[in-house]
Amino acid sequence: MIGWLAGRALFRQANDAVVVDVAGVGYEVHVASSDDVALGEPIELFVYTVVRADAIILFGFETFEDRAFFELLLVTPGVGPSTALGALRTMSVNELAMAIENDDAKRIAQIPGIGPKTASRIVLELKGKVMVSGTVVEGFRGPLRSSAIEDALRGLGYSAQEIRGALADVELPDDESTALREALHLLRRQ
Repeated sequence: MIGWLAGRALFRQANDAVVVDVAGVGYEVHVASSDDVALGEPIELFVYTVVRADAIILFGFETFEDRAFFELLLVTPGVGPSTALGALRTMSVNELAMAIENDDAKRIAQIPGIGPKTASRIVLELKGKVMVSGTVVEGFRGPLRSSAIEDALRGLGYSAQEIRGALADVELPDDESTALREALHLLRRQ
């Protein structure tokens, strides 16, 4: 998987993708705002890679935190990469985090491609996963690798609410297998 690219922005495409020249290879990367990309200038992007049967699609972000928030949006049922990128094109990470933490599904529903039901699901799934102070996203609850633990627990049949309740304010070990065992132990105690 491609996780980061550094190169030079060659040109913008009509679909808001930017072609980035990395050592003579042009990568088409979908970005939140291609208007902010200075053509011909050096660019660094944190990349989220989607592999499909018919394509490999790259989504690029200025910061690792933006990419992590994008991945967090993907946890919500009904939100795919295009919808998540559309959300970040419409609102900044800070605005979106504030809307989620304030239960403002109506504001989130203003994002093109997101209706009231999906907006409510986003709030339900993500509330409590971001900490907001004023208008600045300070970070995500728990280490970013915890999304892998959450995915594994969901695969075992636990709901997002059960997982969130059991792991609230719990610092899991760095080793993922140990963290998963500890998380399962906490879930069984509930």
